[in-house]
Order: sequence, then structure tokens, then C-alpha cells
Amino acid sequence: MDERTLLEAVKRGELSVEQALSALKKKPFEDLGYAKVDLHRRVRQGAAEVIYGAGKTPEQIVGIARAMQENGQETILVTRLAPDVAAQVQKTLPLRYFDAARCGVLGSFPAPGGLGTIVIATGGTSDLPVAEEAALTAQALGNRVTRLYDVGVAGLHRTLSHLDEIQSASVLIAVAGMEGALASVLGGLADCPVIAVPTSVGYGAAFGGVAALLSMLNSCASGVSVVNIDNGFGAGYLASRINHMQKREETR
Repeated sequence: MDERTLLEAVKRGELSVEQALSALKKKPFEDLGYAKVDLHRRVRQGAAEVIYGAGKTPEQIVGIARAMQENGQETILVTRLAPDVAAQVQKTLPLRYFDAARCGVLGSFPAPGGLGTIVIATGGTSDLPVAEEAALTAQALGNRVTRLYDVGVAGLHRTLSHLDEIQSASVLIAVAGMEGALASVLGGLADCPVIAVPTSVGYGAAFGGVAALLSMLNSCASGVSVVNIDNGFGAGYLASRINHMQKREETR
């Protein structure tokens, strides 16, 4: 039972104040030896901890996920998860693996809420892994997501054919490598925040995404922010926060 559910149960008279106080006195993290699982992150940040899968063994991922489940976390996202590690985790836990995103999910996606729709656009098909990481992150955090893939500026008509979706978005995520021009184009078409994600896609002078990163940082469109190279997770997380700001204000 998370803290909000706990307090609502007290309000309804289903739990006594003493029972709730006892539950809240639990330590804010669980020490597994190899990891300290942050159990109060949802209270502080509005979203539970996400497991970064790269470099972790299947046993470590299972241990962290179980600790989260035992403390009321219903949806658990595991990012940067290699297929072979996911297969090992699936022997113990009912993990759904999303190959394109390199992510795993335990539990069901929460019902989407927030201001509206997060639209994720890519310059090309090669940007899809980063875009899918952003999409899965946003969905795991309770957002409605629309995907616009392969709408890069090399064929601007492809971008403009989705003008309705672009202009009705609450947040736009522009995922692009090469010269990273997509972020500026979307920033000039929409009145919502644009989160630019440079990818390590491109030929030699792209410098593993540095060229796209610099282009996005120098965007001539206002309202464009930039996350790190290939950081789909960071973009999806930030987009979710923006999309839920109205809900946050209403609960104060």
C-alpha cells in the first residue's frame, strides 16, 4: 500500500491513525546489500523508482523488483535491459519485454491521465529504439502517447501530414540523429513544450550524436529543451512531469 492509498484509507475509516503511523515509520529505503531501493521516491517525486538494467545481473533485477512489489509498486519499468538478461528474469517474474525499446515492464500500464497526449516523433527509423524507450517510459508513468515515426525533415511533407497531432499535443518529444533539425521544425509548429533527444545516428561527422546535440542546443525555435544523447528515458520522464502539472496543482 503506497502512502496516498494509506492516507485515503484513514480518511475512509478503514485504518486507524496508529496503524497508518506505524506503516509510515518504515524506513524510506530497503537495503539489499547490492542496492538500496528507494521506497519513498513516489512521495517525493510523484513517480516510483525505475530500474536501470544495464550492468545489473538478472538476480539483482529480480531482487530489486520484488522489494518494490512488496512495498506496493504495481508498475515497474526496467530500462536498458539486454534480451538475454530479460529472458533470465522472465524465468522468475512475469516480465513483458519490449525489444525495440530495450525495456521490460512488470505489471500493467496505469490508466493514462494528465493534460493530454505526449507525441513522440522521430527523424528516421534508426531513431526508433530511443523513441520507444521514451514512449514506454511515458506510458509506464500514466500518459497517453502518440507515435509519429520516420517524419524527418528530409521529406518535410511527412512531418506536415501529421500537423493535427503535432498541434494538439501537450508535450512533443523530437528524437533525431544526423543534424537533429526535427526539433527546430516541431518547435516552430506547436505551442507546447518540445523535448529534443539527439541520437547517436549518423555518419562520421555526426560524432556519435554530438552534432545533433549541438544543433538542438542551438535551436532557433523557442520552447525547446534538450536531454542527453540517446536519453529516451529522460525525455519520457520529463514529458510526463509536464503533462501532469495541472493534476499536481489541483491536488494542492
